[in-house]
Amino acid sequence: MTHVSRNTQYAIRNPPRVALVHDWLNQIGGAENVLEALVRMFLVAPVFTSMYAPHLMPAAYRQWDIRTTFMQRLPAVFTHHQAYLPLYPLAFSRLDLRGYDLILSNKSGFCHGAPVPPDATHICYCLTPTRFLWQYQAYRAREALNPALDVALKPVIALLRQWDYAAAQRVHHFIAISTEVQARIRRFYNRESAIIYPPADIGRFRPNAAPAGDYFLAGGRLIPYKRTDLAVRACSELGLRLLVYGDGRDRPALERMAGPTVAFLGRVSWDELARLYAGARAFIFPGLEDFGITPVEAQAAGRPVIAFQGGGALDTVLPGRTGEFFNEPTVESLAAVLERFQPTAYSPAACRQNAERFGVERFEKELREYCVLRSPSGRV
Repeated sequence: MTHVSRNTQYAIRNPPRVALVHDWLNQIGGAENVLEALVRMFLVAPVFTSMYAPHLMPAAYRQWDIRTTFMQRLPAVFTHHQAYLPLYPLAFSRLDLRGYDLILSNKSGFCHGAPVPPDATHICYCLTPTRFLWQYQAYRAREALNPALDVALKPVIALLRQWDYAAAQRVHHFIAISTEVQARIRRFYNRESAIIYPPADIGRFRPNAAPAGDYFLAGGRLIPYKRTDLAVRACSELGLRLLVYGDGRDRPALERMAGPTVAFLGRVSWDELARLYAGARAFIFPGLEDFGITPVEAQAAGRPVIAFQGGGALDTVLPGRTGEFFNEPTVESLAAVLERFQPTAYSPAACRQNAERFGVERFEKELREYCVLRSPSGRV
């Protein structure tokens, strides 16, 4: 792993002109949490993106300098942006970034393909190499693509992979969000990267002095790859109480498979989520994630995590100290851990201490130091 120096001193006079580049702005997720931190760090930096749907995004975004491409005018692009898959490389290749010294792309799609001026530096904060290009088989199975669409997509995917790889070679420096993503960058792009974990707003959450409640907690976006079905089925079979928060297209199917001990709460406020975390026996995190903010939030609230042994959970959960892993993405594997799980074996203070490794201030400090070392002017 490449480590970022913690001793760098940086100047604040005459900072370079910074441009932020983001894939799309029509939904809220982990990528947008990172973008919000970047905007706070670089207050005057414009955000270049393929398209922006103000009515679907937080009101605060309307104060930002957001600059879009021709894709902004495409029919139904805000709600069906995946349908325009082949156009993203063209859209980003047409961005005009002349006059900027530092280009910072926040990428899970195609925005790392933005053209960089000759004397500028491009740092890519890589959430993941473009998943539906490089992990297409898993994507196809998860989204249940019909065979005709699969046949039509394969040549498009092959061409986009070529473009994506070439664009990655033009990036000057890569930052990965986890050891899993670092390995993918090496495997798919043949590039090395540093690791700077994404920011978690751990200040929202605090341990509860009361003993753990009688329920497990799971949730977030209820979509297929999150594998909330494993938690629902395992707790249903074992007769364990499970609360599921959040919403998404998987919710009707999850409700149909749930037993009487499983309850669906829908969307909850931040205050309610903090209360749910702090009172849970454990937070169940069954998906394979690039990083995963929710296990960090649960630990910030002093609660252990039961996670699938893969992806970002390998960076955020300390087995035996702040949670446990189940090693196969199956109901049986998760159920075996749930049956023997004892919440009193995990210290709320140890969980909170581990979560503090992923706070917002740490992210901003490490990223700024990294950028200073690689900025053309030595300043950010």
